[in-house]
Amino acid sequence: MVLNNLRLRLRSGYRTVTGSIAFYPVVLALLFAVLSVGLIWFDLSGPGVQLKGKMGWMSLKDAEAARSIISTIASGIITLTVFSFSMVMIVLNQAASQLSNRVLDQLIGNRFQQVILGIYIGTILFALILLTTIRQGDTGNSVPALSTYTLILIAVLDIFLFIYFLHYITRSVKYEVIIQRIHAETRNAMAIQLTGDVPRTPVAHAQLQFAINATGSGTFTHVDAQSLLEICVEHSIAVEIIELPGSFIVAGAQLLLVDQPVPERVKQELLNAITLSSIENVDDNYAFGFRQLTEVAMKALSPGINDPGTALLALRSLFDLFAYRLLHYSKSSWYDDDGTFRVTLREWSFDLLFNATVLAIWDYGRTDRSIQYELAGLLPQLNTSSEEVKTMRDRVRAEIHKRDSA
Repeated sequence: MVLNNLRLRLRSGYRTVTGSIAFYPVVLALLFAVLSVGLIWFDLSGPGVQLKGKMGWMSLKDAEAARSIISTIASGIITLTVFSFSMVMIVLNQAASQLSNRVLDQLIGNRFQQVILGIYIGTILFALILLTTIRQGDTGNSVPALSTYTLILIAVLDIFLFIYFLHYITRSVKYEVIIQRIHAETRNAMAIQLTGDVPRTPVAHAQLQFAINATGSGTFTHVDAQSLLEICVEHSIAVEIIELPGSFIVAGAQLLLVDQPVPERVKQELLNAITLSSIENVDDNYAFGFRQLTEVAMKALSPGINDPGTALLALRSLFDLFAYRLLHYSKSSWYDDDGTFRVTLREWSFDLLFNATVLAIWDYGRTDRSIQYELAGLLPQLNTSSEEVKTMRDRVRAEIHKRDSA
């Protein structure tokens, strides 16, 4: 169990570090620093001096010229960096105000933006390290010409990257692009998390009567089902997580049910397999993607925004995800090698997802004709006998009839 707890902590720490906006910039900056030191060493070594001697055009005779070139590039890239990421902040502000705060992770965690920032910072660091090696009075082969020419090439690359960055950032601010990105991430997460073949048969609660309360507060984001299974097999118990993924758990609230009393040590082992966090992500809970799309639609339909077109895009993405959910199920029950039930998780059923998303959007857009007709066209396409969907169809038809009769 110690190894399992260590593995969970390492996993959490790894995701926190790699998910940080600073991770890729720091890694790339360090790589550029190593590159600069290596090039400078080669530049001033015997082979480097010989190479510059054979190819005269590669030598810089004047140290002041080299310092001037390097200083100009460093100041220019600093300006480029400030300008580029001022644009990013504008995009983030617009997305938060027009769509939802929940979509900011889609933009902040964008790998391309982080790589661009890393290349810019790396270029600046390269230039500063190179600048410190050039001393007043250096001439001929004692000037690191190869490193200076390499810096010039990197600066040219930065300029082309800046041009592409302008194109990329203006495209990424489009609502349809953000919605497509949320849809794609949610769809990928569903492909990973929905691995069951058939809907599970719920385990009777009468068998699981003994509650284990949460020792801390936070959003239920992840469970290590394999660790739970190993604990249950070791202690011959069965356990159920009674809260849905994405639920906020208050310290002291019931979180688990077990079929027999267990000592405090075992309770803590079971709780350690469950992650309560202040941050949600789609990778751990695909339902968070549904919530993001729902909030985008609701924000678009609010009186201050009044953008039903964006709401329609979000609705279409939601229904595409619903169609996938109808055909795939989550693995929510685990058994030991003898076939004895050990672990079950509460899952987001289709009806729960439908009520939490479509009904919320309907509350905002029931009087909007475009929303009415969009739902009237989308609902019959869901191949399901769900009573929730049937009820929603009747509501939409009644609202359209009421409006047409007015």
